[in-house]
Amino acid sequence: MAANISSLSPATEALSPWREAWRVFRANKAAMLGLAILSVIIGVMVLGPSIYGVAPFDIVSAPFTPPFTQPSAWLGTDYLGRDVLAGVLVGGRATVLVGLAAATLAVTIGVSIGALAGFFGGWVDSALSRVTELFQVLPALLFAMVLVTLFTPSLTVVVFAIGVVAWTGTARLARAEFMRLRHLEYANAARAMGAGPLRLMLREILPNALPPLIVSATLIVGSAILFEAGLSFLGLSDANVMSWGLMIGSNRRNILECWWAVTFPGAAIFLTVLAVSLIGDGLNDAFNPKLHLR
Repeated sequence: MAANISSLSPATEALSPWREAWRVFRANKAAMLGLAILSVIIGVMVLGPSIYGVAPFDIVSAPFTPPFTQPSAWLGTDYLGRDVLAGVLVGGRATVLVGLAAATLAVTIGVSIGALAGFFGGWVDSALSRVTELFQVLPALLFAMVLVTLFTPSLTVVVFAIGVVAWTGTARLARAEFMRLRHLEYANAARAMGAGPLRLMLREILPNALPPLIVSATLIVGSAILFEAGLSFLGLSDANVMSWGLMIGSNRRNILECWWAVTFPGAAIFLTVLAVSLIGDGLNDAFNPKLHLR
């Protein structure tokens, strides 16, 4: 009997929640496709500029050179004669980095406010909920444009502007999770052992609230990338830093004569946001316990 139990224990041993989530994520073909696309995009952005060796602002050929006609400019040139491929390779760095940094800032603000509101409740919850509702009803793009206009346009200002307007959804989610988890058995046990509010929030409740927050953060990355592209398209970003939105915005007046200068960076934005969205959907399924039981 002991031998039979020992032989069955490795097979019947329950997976940890994170390993189980990874198993479900791997089974999602769309999510794995998104992960593969995003990995290729990041690899091209990191290694591509140094391998290609062309600066995005350099004039390499005559303006409006069509793609696939000259070896010196594979994807053609824009209205100034700048290499479109060099712009796509280098511009992705600014666009994706701004998206990641803005999403990090938004998640940090949202989790902090939501955690305080959900953990303490009472007047703290009421006050922070009113602040969240105030930012939620503000027109996000208009408010970000005002913030960028008030300061010198730079990537730092753009990150701050996007992060300030994108945190409300994460705050509401964090508030709901902390309200749900603060009175569970393990939290009460830690409280009975003398754990203070900060330890309870950071070491007991936050790790258990991470799965839905990770999904929310992933979706914010895609929104922040689109936000940055929109601000750059409107000229509200650093004109000395190449980005996909800047390429589209600077060539929009010549879209009929130079469609490739708009199409290729637009396709890069589309693929990046699509990959992030597929990963977010896969994470949502992976952290959904109901799907694990099917």
